[in-house]
Amino acid sequence: MKKQERQQLLKRLLTAREIERQEDFVHLLAEDGIHVTQATISRDIKEMQLVKLPAESGGYRYSLPVQKKIDTQKKLQRTLQNAYVSFAIQGDLTILKVLPGNGPVIASLLTQMRYEFVFGALGDDSSVLTICVSHQGALQLEKTINRMIAD
Repeated sequence: MKKQERQQLLKRLLTAREIERQEDFVHLLAEDGIHVTQATISRDIKEMQLVKLPAESGGYRYSLPVQKKIDTQKKLQRTLQNAYVSFAIQGDLTILKVLPGNGPVIASLLTQMRYEFVFGALGDDSSVLTICVSHQGALQLEKTINRMIAD
């Protein structure tokens, strides 16, 4: 069984039962014909960032971590402030140069922002190509980005 499949199964077990020990995972998986070691479960728990919470039985049980909702605009602003290199406009297209490794993240965040003046964004390692709905839209994006990096 692949790690991803096993971890999906662990998530399902967590939602269906109170699991207090790593050995409980090992035994429940064995009942389904999946043989893993406690060490494998330990690595899965660490990778999945499982936490222990008080159980109704008085002990502690494993649980999925609380999902943090990071404000997209704040994340975009923080990323731009840390990675911005330059910005240029050509008609309705813009090119945003950023530090290596930041292009895909910024492109995704721009898409999540759903700006009405942005048609789409594509990111590679160190740049983001944005297709705006018009030249005015490109100018609006430039203003938005400049505001974010200035704050």
